[in-house]
Amino acid sequence: MKFTDLNHSEYNPYYSNYISLVSPEIDLIDALEEGKDICLSFYRSIKEEKWTYSYDSGKWTILESLLHVIDTERIFAYRALRIARGDKTPLTGFEQDDYIKPSAANERSMESLLEEYKIVRESSILLFKSFSNEALLHIGSASDSALSARAAGFIICGHEIHHGNIIKTRYLN
Repeated sequence: MKFTDLNHSEYNPYYSNYISLVSPEIDLIDALEEGKDICLSFYRSIKEEKWTYSYDSGKWTILESLLHVIDTERIFAYRALRIARGDKTPLTGFEQDDYIKPSAANERSMESLLEEYKIVRESSILLFKSFSNEALLHIGSASDSALSARAAGFIICGHEIHHGNIIKTRYLN
């Protein structure tokens, strides 16, 4: 399933900015696998002295940004699981800044975060591989908007690209 197969009714328009970053002709599983390799290589290339750098007061560090990507992937994978299984319970949103504050991301090593990222991504890949095509089409409700299981997967991919782009332009220049 490619993101061009998605119908705009499957996700909140807010997520279009993320989804549009995914190559239009790539399959969801391939996007997750390719994203893993790109992400691991990218973060490993960042010099240690930059890990706790923030480009402005109140902005996240690179370590915090990576942990945010991990947290968000977990949340969207959980949403996809519930939706793919036909759960119609409306799923609440989450406040990303509230997740970062107690995380102690800056006390961790890049390698420990990358190991966590790798395991979370591999889990997501297995999860999405386990869904039938029919299950991927299921639509539930998250953050007061429609969300399909497959849209959740593409949001994971695009969200990761989005944060990589921010790091490249605002943290590494």
